Formats: sequence, C-alpha cells, structure tokens
Amino acid sequence: MIEELQRLPGVGSKTAQRLALHILSRPEAEVQTLAQVLVEAKQQVGHCSVCFHLSADPVCDICRSLSRDPQVICVVADSRDVIALEKTREYRGQYHVLGGLVSPMDGIGPEQLHIQPLVRRVAQGTITEVILAINPSVEGETTTLYVGQLLKPFTKVTRIAFGLPMGGDLEYADEVTLARALEGRREL
Repeated sequence: MIEELQRLPGVGSKTAQRLALHILSRPEAEVQTLAQVLVEAKQQVGHCSVCFHLSADPVCDICRSLSRDPQVICVVADSRDVIALEKTREYRGQYHVLGGLVSPMDGIGPEQLHIQPLVRRVAQGTITEVILAINPSVEGETTTLYVGQLLKPFTKVTRIAFGLPMGGDLEYADEVTLARALEGRREL
C-alpha cells in the first residue's frame, strides 16, 4: 500500500506511510467507501466535449453556465489550471484545456493536444478574446506562441501577465497572484 501511495504526485515515503497507517486504522466500511469512490471517479469522470475540462457529464458545469461570458475563452494546459483560476473568482468566461504542452523533447506535438478543437471554436466568429494562461516555462512559451499565431487571424489574443515565476505552475500560485496576472494580461 505504501509503494502504491508513493506513486501519487507530492507523496513521499513518510506521507505514504502515514496515509497507509491512517487507512488501516479506519473502520472497514469507511475504507470500502473510499475505494468505491476512487473506482467510480475513474469510471465516470471524463472530459467535457466543449472545453476538455474534467467532467462527469458530457458538458461541464462551466460550459453549461448561463452566467459565464461565452465570448471569452481562457486557454490552459490542464484541469489543475482551471481549478486554480476558479479559486480567484475573478474570471467569468469559459475555458479550453489543451491537455498538456507542446514538448518536442518528450514527443508531444500540437497534434497530441486539443488545439484544433480550440481553433474550430474560435473560427466560428463569436469569440471576442482568447486569454492564454499557460505556465511560463520553455514548453509553455512554445505552446503560447504556437496557439497565439493560430488564433490571431480570428480574434484578439492576450496572455496573462508575468506575475508568476519562470518555471512555476499555475496550480501552486496563490489567488491574489493569479487574479493580478489575469488583470494585467496583454495582447500578443
């Protein structure tokens, strides 16, 4: 159990040991519930057919919401970034999750990401702005430049301000830093 728990991101040997001992100390019914929830989540959670964010439904809550601005799309690398941005309560548009970053060294090209569905969404002509909220790493910069060039013929393309450290991840930034980064975005 400890070895399997260590496979989780951010879980080292001591944390895995604490988690394993905690699980073993809990009543069997509670452990069964945890195991069942994990299996059900893996079976039921997929990707939204519009934005590719994690969702148990074919279209996620954000895409279905009538209170969101359907003319603004924030492009992120993965669902962790959507969750981080939603914590700021500053952004009221929709999202598009690429599913990763362009990384030729890792064999990940644009064709492995959800870039073409994004281009199709924007090419329909109803989008007034696309905000690129991608981590400022080498791969993030490559992805930002590539996606930005594809979308510029169709709409205004901006990116969040560089309030985040180079090589940092959106999911680890605090809400204030993310909110300011959204406010200070600039056109490419």
